[in-house]
Amino acid sequence: MRYFVREDSIVRKIWGDADVILLIFAGGAAEFALNRAVDWLFYTGKLPADPIGRLFSTVRYAQEIVFMPHEKAVGAINRMRAIHGGVEKSRGYQIPDWAYRDVLYMLIDYSERAFQLLHRPLTNPEREELFDTFLRVGEGMGVPELPQNYADWQTDRRLHLDRDLAHSSFTDQLFVRYREELGNWRYGLLLQAQSLLVPDQVRKRLPLPEKPALASMMWLYKVLERLRLRALTQRILLPSAYLHQIRELDREVVAG
Repeated sequence: MRYFVREDSIVRKIWGDADVILLIFAGGAAEFALNRAVDWLFYTGKLPADPIGRLFSTVRYAQEIVFMPHEKAVGAINRMRAIHGGVEKSRGYQIPDWAYRDVLYMLIDYSERAFQLLHRPLTNPEREELFDTFLRVGEGMGVPELPQNYADWQTDRRLHLDRDLAHSSFTDQLFVRYREELGNWRYGLLLQAQSLLVPDQVRKRLPLPEKPALASMMWLYKVLERLRLRALTQRILLPSAYLHQIRELDREVVAG
């Protein structure tokens, strides 16, 4: 059977690991709050109303693309394109092309950063494979002017970071919602994770801890993983209402 993503792909290892996925969205939650097109999220109201629920709905689309046969993956991409088109029609103008690229670039970048933080750096072929997967997603979404290789993407990613970020009232509103959903101490943990993950252009625009204590505790996560205590870690660190959905994200055993 033909799949959109090969069964032995590093992309499946990344997007089949619940803990990596949560870190991807921790980084994305910080950066997208600064994006100059963040007002689109407030137009639909979905992310401000239910930031954690929005995370799971986004992951369901991503995993459908990564793990389903090619036709179903393409169908998921087409549905995403249609949903965005409907929002554009409702608002009366188009989401900027650069904003589509920003989101795509975030998924590439935080996929790599999160996997490295929890497991290991990607090899150069793995980076190209990760980039190629999201390039094909972007092309399926009709996003124009996409770079065609990882090196060119790195250059364009830096340009987008330098140009497309600004701290606004929307930024503050989203971080208030993150705190309300997570509670104070889990919110503090989110800020620490974000500090470890995000590029400098993001970090300098947010009040993230400069020396997060979480950095010195990553060894403990790896010990717990080897002892097969990830479920205990998740129970401690994550809201209990979402534990079942979080554990359903695990699709692959991550190799070392």
